[in-house]
Amino acid sequence: MKTIVSLQNVTKDYGQGEVVVRALRGVDLTINKGDFMAMAGPSGSGKSTLLNIIGGLDKPTSGIIEVEGNEISGLSMTALSKLRRDRIGFIFQSYNLIPILTAFENAEYVLMLQGISVAKRQEKVFSLLKDVGLEGLENRLPRELSGGQQQRVSIARAIASEPALVLADEPTANVDSRTAKGLLDLMGRLNEEKGVTFLFSTHDPEVMKRAEILLWLKDGEIKHNGAPSENPDEE
Repeated sequence: MKTIVSLQNVTKDYGQGEVVVRALRGVDLTINKGDFMAMAGPSGSGKSTLLNIIGGLDKPTSGIIEVEGNEISGLSMTALSKLRRDRIGFIFQSYNLIPILTAFENAEYVLMLQGISVAKRQEKVFSLLKDVGLEGLENRLPRELSGGQQQRVSIARAIASEPALVLADEPTANVDSRTAKGLLDLMGRLNEEKGVTFLFSTHDPEVMKRAEILLWLKDGEIKHNGAPSENPDEE
């Protein structure tokens, strides 16, 4: 089984001197290709910090982080940006779509940055938007789409470059329960049919139940790493 992410004894401190908050305390973690993994725990447990560190958006205080065998703490800013662009897809709870671009243009944005030809971009993005249920809405701006539709655009954008890993930060937080179910069905299908590897940060019990692997964080430590049904610490 191919390892996508490996963390060894990762810590993260905020502040300095006598006012230091330890957000992560010696985290060890392996994410393999095809994993459908959720990360949960009380507010302040370190979920967002861990997600940002895996995504190269934040640096650890100590420890080793590898993405597809690349130790990201040693990469230059240019190399790290390229790794994020090509190998990691991001889905944000606030969608983070570019408001002046259409659904199609938002979804193709990463491919454009990669220098993919116009013809290949069009073929891929039209197919992706159809896969996520947005056929016929390609030319709409984000403000002309519902919250669930905007999140579907962000999912299409996240997987357009065929990344090794998709990091999803509270992807169901700003939509109703019916829309959330549809988004989870979609991501589950992408995981099963296309082998997309997902790591979710979530407070949503439905996301936790759907996950094949649940990480339960508390006070910056992973207290559970296994089946959701076996988690003894869940609140």
